[in-house]
Amino acid sequence: MGSARSASRVVLQLPAGWGARTQTLTLGGSTDGTTFTTLKSSAAHTYDPSTRNTVTLTFPAATQRYFRVTITANSGWPAGQVSEFQIWTS
Repeated sequence: MGSARSASRVVLQLPAGWGARTQTLTLGGSTDGTTFTTLKSSAAHTYDPSTRNTVTLTFPAATQRYFRVTITANSGWPAGQVSEFQIWTS
């Protein structure tokens, strides 16, 4: 269980040893887990081993209980990949 919290940054990470790849990501947020609004519009983001294979999505602070990443393209594999999903207040 949890409650809605204000957040303005999501950090996504892949394993450090994986090769570089670009994924097209959209970030959504919801207070009820049913209706999601777009917090960060669809865009290509590059995971690079030289920067620890992380992607940071920033957006205006929003109070949400649920966060969802939708992956619509991936240059490194025929499916979406995320191994760590961090939500930050700043």
